[in-house]
Amino acid sequence: MEYLVTLLDTDFLGKAAGIWLAFFGIVTALLAFDLGVLHKDDQEIGVKASLLLSVGYISFALMFGAWVWWYLGAQSGMAYFTGFMIEKSLSMGNVFVIALIFGFFAIPRQYQHRVLFWGILGVIILRAIMIGLGATLVSQFGWVLYLFGAFLVFTGIKMWIIADHVPDIGNNPVLKFLRKRIRVTTGLRGNAFWVREPDPVTGKVERWATPLFLALVLIEFVDLVFAVDSVPAIFAITTDPFIVYTSNIFAILGLRALYFALAAMIHRFKYLKYALALVLVFIGTKIFLVGFIGKFPPVISLTVTFGLIAGGVLFSLWKTRSQQPASQMP
Repeated sequence: MEYLVTLLDTDFLGKAAGIWLAFFGIVTALLAFDLGVLHKDDQEIGVKASLLLSVGYISFALMFGAWVWWYLGAQSGMAYFTGFMIEKSLSMGNVFVIALIFGFFAIPRQYQHRVLFWGILGVIILRAIMIGLGATLVSQFGWVLYLFGAFLVFTGIKMWIIADHVPDIGNNPVLKFLRKRIRVTTGLRGNAFWVREPDPVTGKVERWATPLFLALVLIEFVDLVFAVDSVPAIFAITTDPFIVYTSNIFAILGLRALYFALAAMIHRFKYLKYALALVLVFIGTKIFLVGFIGKFPPVISLTVTFGLIAGGVLFSLWKTRSQQPASQMP
């Protein structure tokens, strides 16, 4: 028993191992309940169910943030909520691209939750690697934060310029690479990612990937691309790996749950990308201003971030109040 207590108190990336285990326990329980109870069978998720599930995830995220505030202090609490808000907002772009991917492969709504769920597991691992690497670099080389700042300013300006750009899924280099190197069925095979079928040329039974697997890989790739923006943005708010990682994961969990509601009205958030571009420029610039005016109080970062995002959402909803969706999801 004494050994277990000592193990739980062992420092891991600046926090006791027991705190990390508690967080992973919460995430595991949420995912197990989601897949094992709520969605153990393939089914189409409606807007109402999507909203209710998202409210549940967001409630857990807010309760966890309240605990961070109480246990680790107000500064950590504000950093968590700022990171959560930034990740949640930046991931809105994911919704648009994910909808395009599902449409490109003609994935029925009843199978989309399965792809998103398994995608979450990949996100948890990929974000852990990226954040662990980022934390190591920042702790060893303080000047890396200035690289993050410059990258965020550059990304923010680029996001503003290409805000109306629509990705071409068919010409995605990852998709081209996969199609050249693995066998892919011409259509879906239910909810399977892989199947064994005879080769039409040789007659030999081979292992084939399905379009569902290609959709999963592309969604993971998209998340990796978006993480290149969001992870440095949160490191610019706090260098605490625990705050960075937990705010990231809770934001992504809630957004995937909200996907089915947001995808139907993504056209209403047309101008949010411009607000997000300003957020990235603000956060990147803030890093360089520290040497002149000192460190920004967390409350200012939280207030400015919230104000820009809220302004982008409200302006988008007002400007698109009479618009209809350009297309329906499959």
